[in-house]
Amino acid sequence: MSLREKLFRDSTSSGAGAVGIARNEETPAPAPTGRLTPRPATTGSLENGSGQTAFLDLKTRLHRSVINRLDLSKLNQLSQEQVRVEVSRMAKEMLANEDAPLSASEREKLIEEVEHELFGLGPLEPLLADPTISDILVNSATNIYIERRGKLERTSIAFKDDDHLMRVIERIVSRVGRRIDESSPMVDARLADGSRVNAIIPPLALRGPALSIRRFGTHPLRMNDLVEKGALTQEIADMLAACVKAKLNILISGGTGSGKTTLLNSLSAFIPEDERIVTIEDSAELQLQQPHIVALETRPPNLEGRGEITQRDLVRNALRMRPDRIVIGEVRQGEAIDMLQAMNTGHDGSLATVHANTPRDALVRLETMIQMTGMKLSDRAMRHQISSAINVVIQAARLTDGTRRVTSISEITGMEGESISMQEIFKYDRSGVDSQGRVIGRHRPTGVRPQFAERLKTYGYPLPRTMFEEK
Repeated sequence: MSLREKLFRDSTSSGAGAVGIARNEETPAPAPTGRLTPRPATTGSLENGSGQTAFLDLKTRLHRSVINRLDLSKLNQLSQEQVRVEVSRMAKEMLANEDAPLSASEREKLIEEVEHELFGLGPLEPLLADPTISDILVNSATNIYIERRGKLERTSIAFKDDDHLMRVIERIVSRVGRRIDESSPMVDARLADGSRVNAIIPPLALRGPALSIRRFGTHPLRMNDLVEKGALTQEIADMLAACVKAKLNILISGGTGSGKTTLLNSLSAFIPEDERIVTIEDSAELQLQQPHIVALETRPPNLEGRGEITQRDLVRNALRMRPDRIVIGEVRQGEAIDMLQAMNTGHDGSLATVHANTPRDALVRLETMIQMTGMKLSDRAMRHQISSAINVVIQAARLTDGTRRVTSISEITGMEGESISMQEIFKYDRSGVDSQGRVIGRHRPTGVRPQFAERLKTYGYPLPRTMFEEK
């Protein structure tokens, strides 16, 4: 049987011997003739001005026509490339009989967009193929923004309508075994490339379905890349590398989009390859490069509201897996207490991130998370847990020009009365903005030599005293 026979039935074929189309012969779909359903002709290019609607309409009809002729039961017998070749040939055949005033480039674009509808995420595919885009923000079917180099830009890309957008959202969430509907109108998921996805639909989203995609590069940034981009200095990078190797517990704090996950990935590269790492995430996005990694991800409840596995469950389970290091993508709720207890019971060198605007705020958030568990701990007991578990707090921020910077590195030194004592080792001083809107500033030491410098020395990573002298 030929490739075409495996996938399609010719529009003139009939009888029991014909290969089924989109549905089997018991539930036949209307088979198209060789021509798409006629529509009123539009003058000029279909991609410009008022022709944009006609272009989208033509794409929808072409997509449906190809779907109707596809034998979906045969798709798993062929490679995606084989299917793409045959779908492209089929689309060209249909367009050859179409009266629409399409240029050659428009025809190629139309065929490409139909392929995106069949095999990808429709209009979003060109954005996903652009490595300079870090966020894709779909506010509605016709209102789509991207973030590139820290700045938001509105795009001309659009979905046909809310139903079109909903089909793409359902395709995304179904691939990771999740669902989205009126009874469960919010969902977190991820794409095959690791990009993080959040979708929210009516009745919660008042203007139609909304979709947010946080993308991560195929090649995670290394520490030297962050130094080149000015996120931190080489001195700070060397100190942080020594802290990871000497198994200090590190908490990375920052706001949304400040680069916490990127920094966590970069720091993890300094974990020795002979150590066993267990990662715990709500939605998998870490890109650790070591060979000995066990990656765990939470599970939402099923339709009956059962079967949920939380980060706290995973942290508890990780302690039974003989980890050398525990890495938590983001501390959100009650898992904070289990993480702190793990750090206090021999699991040194753990890494985690938390949403907070300052290092001190990060510690307050941990206190709040502990209280969320319902545990009856005094303020002093909670703070003692935190101060004895965490050694270093790194603060990351996204500045007004879109750049990401490490703005503070602080050491937790213990307790002073009822409060956690903390001293800042490095800070980022902003001095102004240049004529192009770029933030001017520099990283500088505060003049305080950290107490952990002695520990780094005993582990074989001595730091020069001049590193901490004010300049």
